[in-house]
Amino acid sequence: MAAADRDPTEPWWKAAVVYQIYPRSFADADGDGVGDLQGIRSKLPHLEWLGVDALWLSPFYRSPMADFGYDVSDYCDVDPIFGTLADFDELVADAHARGIRVIVDWVPNHTSDQHPWFVESRSSRESAKRDWYVWRDRTPDGAPPNNWVQTWTDGEPAWTVDPQTDQWYLHLFLPEQPDLNWRNPEVRAAMADVLRFWLDRGVDGFRMDVLHALGKDPDLADDPAELIPIPHSALNHHESTHEIVRELRSVLEEYDGDRMMVAEIFLLDTELVASYYDGGAGVHLAFNFPPLFAPWAARPWAVRIDEVARMIEPQGWPSWVLSNHDQPRHRTRYGSEARARAAAVLLLGLKGTPFLYAGEELGLEDAVVPEDRVVDPGGRDGCRAPIPWTVEGDHGWGRAEGLDTPWLPWPPDAAERSAEALRADEGSILHLYRRLLAARRASTALRLGDQAMVDAPDDVLAWDRTGAGGDRRRVIVNFGSSTVDVSTLVEGWAVEVASADGALGTDGALAADAAVLLRPT
Repeated sequence: MAAADRDPTEPWWKAAVVYQIYPRSFADADGDGVGDLQGIRSKLPHLEWLGVDALWLSPFYRSPMADFGYDVSDYCDVDPIFGTLADFDELVADAHARGIRVIVDWVPNHTSDQHPWFVESRSSRESAKRDWYVWRDRTPDGAPPNNWVQTWTDGEPAWTVDPQTDQWYLHLFLPEQPDLNWRNPEVRAAMADVLRFWLDRGVDGFRMDVLHALGKDPDLADDPAELIPIPHSALNHHESTHEIVRELRSVLEEYDGDRMMVAEIFLLDTELVASYYDGGAGVHLAFNFPPLFAPWAARPWAVRIDEVARMIEPQGWPSWVLSNHDQPRHRTRYGSEARARAAAVLLLGLKGTPFLYAGEELGLEDAVVPEDRVVDPGGRDGCRAPIPWTVEGDHGWGRAEGLDTPWLPWPPDAAERSAEALRADEGSILHLYRRLLAARRASTALRLGDQAMVDAPDDVLAWDRTGAGGDRRRVIVNFGSSTVDVSTLVEGWAVEVASADGALGTDGALAADAAVLLRPT
């Protein structure tokens, strides 16, 4: 966002539109079929043209890739598959020169089992780093220390016996991802230094992975039997986490420039998510995932919007997201491009910071991944398919001779859905996103304004945004499968952006699965 467009009294992240990049799948500069940092750098003109304010980079650290970068073996280096630290520095400098902030993913709950910390920790029960991880003795009956279940498996325990020292170690995710012991002050100090390493390199903030999992019950009490086999990573909520979060925030506050933290709080309870704002002492933003799981229907969305207003807004600034690297793309979930277009208006019209996932501006669907090409332990390959940039050939990936495809198959209709094809079509979903981002940038009401719901017909949600200087906007979304008369809602308003040409008729009829952003006449 250009400096002239910003309210200097508000932190940049409140008014920003953040664009998530999954580096393996975004753009490939060296032709090996895997995206990289120089590939991202080469696409900054696209992102500047689109109008995003910040990038969030999913992990690019050194990693054995058991969980494709979320198993970190060195927090302070770039994995060679993505490039070098010099590449990272060039990317940050180029992004900043274009007015685009850079947020990096940080994975604090666990490391790789190949991280030097864990290698040392598992070497001996007397290791100086033994207490950096969570170890427990074997019991006579051979059972794990508790009934916690790991993620991505059918009820498998979140514990593995390490044969080197004959003790269990905790891993809420894969056995290759042992959990750090955040009760140990040495762990906290080491991880604070990791944050400083990247802050010193100019990053503007962090997306903090499963932040709610850091503080754990010191007694390691069993989860309620009725909640098994839900993974413990989706259940862990311990008061000690809030102290940790306050400490992490204090590290960011050592630096100028409104450095920020946005937390992945994968607890499907908005009231619990709100608690991590901690009355202004905790996270700056938290992902609240219940809306992401809401069906395309007015009533569930009304409930989710109301929950955010009642629970999160008294604590802090909301965030909104429709797609990410862990869930099926929203066009796939909702079932049509019309709905995906209307959802873009919904997302970018709500009060809060919107997060876009690379490719949703192209209306991409999940790829169909043959069984012999499945690589992700969590079954998330479909939403991580490579981004098609050009119509012809390798879709802009410049693959090396003899390399038939990128690391994953292309999404459906890759040529037709390429950035090149859609940019040439003024009526495309890509241009819709660009118009919506431009509308946000031009409106204090959309960027930072208040929000009030407006009475609307069944299957329709409508709300007003009101900002500084009397700036006003109205959003109307028809979730239904039939045209709805909204004439009383559009009197005195003109269409600024519509989800599709002709979405709102001259008679005040809003088409099925359509949405409009209105400004006063």
